[in-house]
Amino acid sequence: MNIILSLPAYLIVFAFGASIGSFLNVVIYRIPAGLSVLHPPSRCPHCLTRLSPSENIPVFGWLWLQGRCKHCHAPISSRYPIVEATTGLLFLFIFLTFPTFPQILGYWVLFSWLIALSLIDLDTYTLPNILTQSGLVLGLGFQLSQSLTVSSPLNNGLMAGVIGAVVGLWLFEIISLVGSLIMGQTAMGAGDSKLAAMIGAWLGWKYLLVAGFIGCLFGAIVGGGAIALGLISRRHPIPFGPFLALGAAITALWGDKILSTYISLFFPIVK
Repeated sequence: MNIILSLPAYLIVFAFGASIGSFLNVVIYRIPAGLSVLHPPSRCPHCLTRLSPSENIPVFGWLWLQGRCKHCHAPISSRYPIVEATTGLLFLFIFLTFPTFPQILGYWVLFSWLIALSLIDLDTYTLPNILTQSGLVLGLGFQLSQSLTVSSPLNNGLMAGVIGAVVGLWLFEIISLVGSLIMGQTAMGAGDSKLAAMIGAWLGWKYLLVAGFIGCLFGAIVGGGAIALGLISRRHPIPFGPFLALGAAITALWGDKILSTYISLFFPIVK
C-alpha cells in the first residue's frame, strides 16, 4: 500500500531526473563545441529545425518519433533516451537512498556532473575545465552545508573537501607523471587530475582514495580486456574519466560500507 501511495512521487522524481538528463545531452554536445547550452533551443542536429514540446519529452519523445527526426527523417542517436532514462533512474535511486533533502539534492548535482563529464570524455578525450572547476566549487559548498546540517561519514566539513581536492589533484598528477615515465607516453590527461580534485571536494580524501581505487580497477579490467581481445593496441588512448566517475558514484552510494569492510578485513581491531 505504501508503495502504491508513493508511486506518484516516484514518477515525479523519475520525470525530473529524465528532464535533467535531456539537458545533460545538450551540455554533452554543446560544451565541447564551444556553444551556448541555453541558446538556441533544442533542435535537430541535421536540419536544425526546432523541436516542438511533444518531440522534446524525455525518453517518450524519441520513442514517439521512432528514433528519427519528424522533419528530415534523419536518425536520432539512441544515446539521447538512454542518458535521459539512466539519469531518471539514478535520481530515483538517490531519492530512495539518502534520508535528507540536502543530501538528495547534492548527490543529484554530483551525479549530473559525473554523467556529463564521462560522456564528454568518451566523445572527445577531454574533461572541460568549466565542468570540473564548477563541480569542485559546488562540492566544497556541499561539504560546508552538510557539516552544518547532518553528520555523515562521507561529509565532515569544508576542510575535508579542501584536503580531498588537494589530494586528488596532486595524487593524480604524480600518477600521471610516473605512468608517463614508465610507458614513454602520456599516461593520463590533465583533466583527470582535475576531475579527481572535484571528486575529492565532494567526498573527502578518504573516499577519494576509495573512488580512485575502484576507478583504476575497472579501468584495468576494461582496458586490459580490450587489449587482450585485440580490440585496441597497448598505445591506444583510453579515457579514464568514465572509470573515475564510476568509482565516485559507487563510493558516494556505498563508500562507508566499502571502507568499513576493507578495514575489518585487513585491519581488524585486536581486543
